[in-house]
Amino acid sequence: MMRSVGTLTRADLAETINRKLGLSRAESLEMVEAILEKMCEALANGENVKISGFGSFVLRDKKERIGRNPKTGVEVPITPRRVMTFRASQLLKDRIANG
Repeated sequence: MMRSVGTLTRADLAETINRKLGLSRAESLEMVEAILEKMCEALANGENVKISGFGSFVLRDKKERIGRNPKTGVEVPITPRRVMTFRASQLLKDRIANG
């Protein structure tokens, strides 16, 4: 049972590993941290992260462009940046849609 309502936490993931694999709580949390660190490292190195049956974390480089301040209407340059998006797999989309 998840401790927090509406949010899945590192501790919740570690608890599941603890129950399913029988690792200690400390080992389970270490495993979660190692997985998240590997994902962060890959993204920081410009690699996309794909988890089969779940989805992909995709990086995109955006060029400099002109934006507009919605309050004043003044045009301002938006600096180039790298953004990350998440694309859910079809399997995940189907599970969400079917409750």
